[in-house]
Amino acid sequence: MDIAHLVEQVRVTPGQPARLAKRDPRAKLGLSDEDATKAETAEIAREIDVLQDRLYAEGRRALLVTLQGTDTSGKDGTIRAVFNETGPLGVTATPFRRPTEDDLAHDYLRRAHIAAPRLGTIGIFNRSHYEDVLVAKVRNLVPAEEIEQRYAQINDFERMLTENGTRILKFMLHISKERQAERLRDRLEDPTKYWKFDPGDLEDRARWDEFMTAYEAAVTRCSTAYAPWHVVPADRKWVRNAVVARIVRATLKEMDPQYPAPSWAPGTYTIT
Repeated sequence: MDIAHLVEQVRVTPGQPARLAKRDPRAKLGLSDEDATKAETAEIAREIDVLQDRLYAEGRRALLVTLQGTDTSGKDGTIRAVFNETGPLGVTATPFRRPTEDDLAHDYLRRAHIAAPRLGTIGIFNRSHYEDVLVAKVRNLVPAEEIEQRYAQINDFERMLTENGTRILKFMLHISKERQAERLRDRLEDPTKYWKFDPGDLEDRARWDEFMTAYEAAVTRCSTAYAPWHVVPADRKWVRNAVVARIVRATLKEMDPQYPAPSWAPGTYTIT
């Protein structure tokens, strides 16, 4: 698959509306064979491991991958499919759960800044600072004028990270309301998945339209040239994983991290 064409299909052009309602969560984006695609995604995951090793050795830049989506959209599954092959020294995954009292005693971007990846590593946000313009907007946790300010503040924060060596990829895992219902029922019926179910998920589901409106605003307002949003069809897990894996690999290849030259002269030492 041509990566430029793939990116064109899912990237939200800065300054243009996201148009989430017109993006099909079941789209295959040119991917046709499920088994072949899964096998290729597994191979790409191994390639990402090699590229990450070079990034870690180089130690001068970082990659931040933000995964945002409604409940059951597959954030955990995407992390497993794309990054499970990657060495644990160079990857951190941070889940953004309900803010603690300490979080709430600081500015809302503090925990995102603390979790931002150190140079040489890949950082993954499972949910993210965007919760503060999604959940906060839908549940009226802060005044509307403050939400408006936050879009610009988030853009400034991400630009600062970028200017200091962190490349940013943002993926909205776009699932349909119908497929979410199927996956929620599965959690209620499978004892091994009970732990994934939270009754609060049903409260959010009841406000689906409000959340989609909030996503439309956040993705539109915060897709920038330096930190673009990608809307990834998430009804088909294999398509979702394939798209994210391909874009992550392409980004790392573009970054082209290099092993540093040794500070000593190779060939001048022997081990006895």
